[in-house]
Amino acid sequence: MKLSLITSGLLDPKRLDSWVPEKRRAIRKAVEAGMKTAGKEIAQAAQSRMQSVFKVRKAGFLKSMRHKLYAGSPEKFPALLVGSRISWLGIHVRGGSIGGRLLIPLLPEHQRIGRKAFRRVIDGLMRAGNAFFIEKNGKVILMAENIKDNTSELRRFKRAERGRSGAKSIKRGQEIPIAVLVPSVTLRGRFDLPGLVRSQLPKLSIAILQQLNAKGL
Repeated sequence: MKLSLITSGLLDPKRLDSWVPEKRRAIRKAVEAGMKTAGKEIAQAAQSRMQSVFKVRKAGFLKSMRHKLYAGSPEKFPALLVGSRISWLGIHVRGGSIGGRLLIPLLPEHQRIGRKAFRRVIDGLMRAGNAFFIEKNGKVILMAENIKDNTSELRRFKRAERGRSGAKSIKRGQEIPIAVLVPSVTLRGRFDLPGLVRSQLPKLSIAILQQLNAKGL
């Protein structure tokens, strides 16, 4: 007996060639949708961790942590990025040392001053000729006198000095420590972003599977 077999339906080479790319495109769109959904949740989890790790003064700091989906090239698998554009956040993730001669402001406990604001303080003191260094207990300290011309620049540093000394007021002409000069600063890693993202990967898998199931893939 002689049998003749023919291909039909999806086994037809022409039909198969058209079906496979279409299926791949559908799967890719489902994966992208799942990544986008889970990415938002992962970024929110990272923002919550930032809130607990850092003393957040501005909402913009938390909002800097975002997710972004890279899916422009059909030749490459979609990629999900979770991160922040704030450059100095990286050293709090990795830990490390910052070299160079650095001035560390001597502020009241739990207070901070921005880089630009601190530069304005130093510039104001320098213009008034009211900035000088002393060495005390092996430390190099930037000092300034409490004079009327620098009232605005010295306000928070006077508050810090009152807190350290217990004095109710700072007399006119009294010398106030402004900052300590250090050769380097070492920071420990305290924001484990990679670890947090790894812990959130099950959410990513679930979100992708939900999208695939919803589309019958």
